Amino acid sequence: MNSHMERSSLDCCGLIAGNGVYPFEWVRNARANGVGRIVAVAFEKETDPALASEVDEIIWLRVGQMGALLKALADRQIKQAIMAGQIAPDNLFDLRPDWKALMMLAKLPRRNAETLFGAIASELSAIGVELLDATTFMKAALASAGHIAGPKPKQRQLDDFAFGQKIAREMARLDVGQSVVVKNGTVLAVEAFEGTNEAIKRGGRLGKGNAILAKVSKPNQDFRFDVPVIGLKTLETAKEAGVGFLVLEADRTLLLERSKVLEAADRWRITIYGREPERDSDGS
Repeated sequence: MNSHMERSSLDCCGLIAGNGVYPFEWVRNARANGVGRIVAVAFEKETDPALASEVDEIIWLRVGQMGALLKALADRQIKQAIMAGQIAPDNLFDLRPDWKALMMLAKLPRRNAETLFGAIASELSAIGVELLDATTFMKAALASAGHIAGPKPKQRQLDDFAFGQKIAREMARLDVGQSVVVKNGTVLAVEAFEGTNEAIKRGGRLGKGNAILAKVSKPNQDFRFDVPVIGLKTLETAKEAGVGFLVLEADRTLLLERSKVLEAADRWRITIYGREPERDSDGS
């Protein structure tokens, strides 16, 4: 695995920006690592317009304008780019694809995050743009192993952590989702296309307090896209739903707005715990 590599020598980088705080945090870390010019491709109804003041140039597109995205990067001679931030699931089903996107989609036997973003990476490569790992410049935001924040877990909770992570890994292997909610050895909710927060809400309703969210990466995860992320919104959703424990894969999960997340976890008494990931089949 070649995750969270640092590239302090980059003079210019493209940012394919989705929603949330991830694009902003990535920009700050990239600047701190010496990236001089950042050109963002942003999406209407997704990317926060405030990003325009953080980057050197911003190009606004609709979700599905693949040809325009490629042209924007090629015209500006961008050689490296990164994806940061999500696209809302309902927008992925409300695409108005241009001809380039239609051709790309027609070649896909399945349409999920891995195949869609993998196809985009191939299109970028074809015009000479290298898609970097989404954790580039984000090493400090990765979850560490062991107790991270909130109350220290008891042994029986650690056993449930292991159970939840085992189930989550199997769901990720089947390409269903990367998160599950469990309690006392029972699976309460499995994340699918709706995303982590909706799974937390469903699981929390059934758990009626102190349920556990386990979040993992996929086997042989491609860290150029679809990286597991926990942010303040995740923690707020967990608090409202009665999910008292977040179990993450150490060194493979990003904690966005880390100081705010840790402070909120301590204040709301939500345990955040990092478990060492299982090795992928290639040993990475």
